[in-house]
Amino acid sequence: MSGMVSSTEAPQSFPHTRWSVVLAAKQRPSPESAAALDALCRAYWFPLYAYVRRCGQSPHDAQDLTQEFFCRLLEKRWLDSADREKGRLRTFLMVALKHFMAKEWRRASAQRRGGGQPHLPLDTAFAESRYAADTSAALAADEVFDRQWALTLLALTVDRLRAEFAAAGKPEDFETLKGCLVAGRGGIDYAALAERLGISEGAARVAVHRLRKRFREVYREEIAQTLADGTDVEGELRHLAGAIARE
Repeated sequence: MSGMVSSTEAPQSFPHTRWSVVLAAKQRPSPESAAALDALCRAYWFPLYAYVRRCGQSPHDAQDLTQEFFCRLLEKRWLDSADREKGRLRTFLMVALKHFMAKEWRRASAQRRGGGQPHLPLDTAFAESRYAADTSAALAADEVFDRQWALTLLALTVDRLRAEFAAAGKPEDFETLKGCLVAGRGGIDYAALAERLGISEGAARVAVHRLRKRFREVYREEIAQTLADGTDVEGELRHLAGAIARE
């Protein structure tokens, strides 16, 4: 159908998630696990930056601290404090960052000063713009982290949907439909949408329904990728929904 990418049913479990691959490296490090951790860091660095900023650090110090944290995480014994029982990348990164801020940052910075290039480049201009755009000024640093973690997962979900439409040769259709993901009940002008897509109004309703269904599937998958195998995805979904709703 025009204006829509076909979807498949979301799996009920997500074996060998990216975080599980990283956790497995605690016993047997491998190039695969190192690459997985690097990819996870690149995807999820902003919530940590936002946490550091909310703790009172300046943009410059937050950049240095976050960069140094990831350098240490990627290069040293970064899984020593990983808790298999909790099984959440979100929890692991938060605990590791707090430990680093309390005990290691100044020493690590002094040791590295004048050293090599940063391992994980951070777009701090983007980070400051995004941090300033968040109006949740009353939230504590931990709450800011959880909120930005959830928003990061949503952004990754939207990026995946955009890529799916592009792969199907319909990138314009996604740009037309994406506003329907946040529209409330009765907030969609299906006649206008159908005209923009060049399809019938009934087909437009189906396209929106399928997009929303696919969004839920992909969002669930993105969350699962941050959990160890067998961790409660539904519980994490509820936690992140509450983090987004908190103002």
